[in-house]
Amino acid sequence: MHIPDFKLERYFAQWEFVAPYMLSSSDVDGYQMDELLALADPECRELWQNLSLGYTESAGHPLLRQQIARLYQQVPAENVLTFSGGEEAIFALTNVLLQRNDHAIVTWPGYQSLYSIAQAVGANVTLLELQEEQGWKLDPDALHKALRPNTRLIVINFPHNPTGAHLDRQTLDEVMAIAHEANAYLFSDESYRFLEYQLEQSLPGAADLSDKAISLGVMSKSFALAGLRIGWLATRDTALLQRVAAFKDYLSICNSAPSEILALIALRAHSQIIARSLDIIQSNQLLLDRFFSQWSGIFSWQPPQAGSIAFPRLRTSQPIAEFAQQLVQQEGVMLLPGTVYDHPGNNFRIGLGRKNMPEALLKLEHFLKQH
Repeated sequence: MHIPDFKLERYFAQWEFVAPYMLSSSDVDGYQMDELLALADPECRELWQNLSLGYTESAGHPLLRQQIARLYQQVPAENVLTFSGGEEAIFALTNVLLQRNDHAIVTWPGYQSLYSIAQAVGANVTLLELQEEQGWKLDPDALHKALRPNTRLIVINFPHNPTGAHLDRQTLDEVMAIAHEANAYLFSDESYRFLEYQLEQSLPGAADLSDKAISLGVMSKSFALAGLRIGWLATRDTALLQRVAAFKDYLSICNSAPSEILALIALRAHSQIIARSLDIIQSNQLLLDRFFSQWSGIFSWQPPQAGSIAFPRLRTSQPIAEFAQQLVQQEGVMLLPGTVYDHPGNNFRIGLGRKNMPEALLKLEHFLKQH
């Protein structure tokens, strides 16, 4: 299998641990170990104190799978399979579901592995483009027109990376109906689930809607625990999950034992952790609203509808990749240019999850005044 370089990850590898201001990070500022352990209930404290650093169950710790299953209404614990991060889950599922000359439809711009892995296994991929002038909304009619007789997989990601767009329940139901019509699987990347700004925006996990739907979840984004490298797939299709579990045997095999217990602690403190994440995000959105209002001649700003990222556009004629390169070199502020998504616009990803947003914006403003 030949897979092209993951452009986003290569860009982060260059700057993530060099630039002091990560203004494009998609996650929320991570918990300190002592902060997370302080949230542990008595059972989790005992599990942590008596933890043996041997191999773990390949499907995941039973208590962790039980806790993940509580995030859904129709998915039992035995239909949850954990992974060493969401990336591994995407890789395994795509390889199991798709074969050469199958057809997949994937929302775009988006996380590259959601379509590059499909292309690498020989599938034909249609990128369903979300349009800035339409508020980055998914168009069910466009999705329906993209169907082919050999469409086997439809991939969506909402709240959306990188635009911050979200679905309403009617659109989600329409997407599910289209997948049923095509007899295709619906794979829903729900990495930013629970970061909806209003309660009425909340959606069920796709796995709750159909036997042919798969939900992807991670501890990295909403739960502010990217360092744990814990992700999962949830689906009511038991046979499919068994095939993915067998494929995982050639990858990580099993998770880190400490990471599983720490993830369990966080999931049991779900409400408190999500409240912290939303507080950081919404405080930063107020700052960004003011900043982009002041610099409206330079930037086009559509606030995110949900999640921890947005996709503004540089209005000037300077290419965004050049702008981002100068900014990080001169001010230590990293913005992710839309070119890493192969997006033709002058857009860039901005993250709302970091506590040093005020300092980063001062640096960005200094750069703009100088240039």
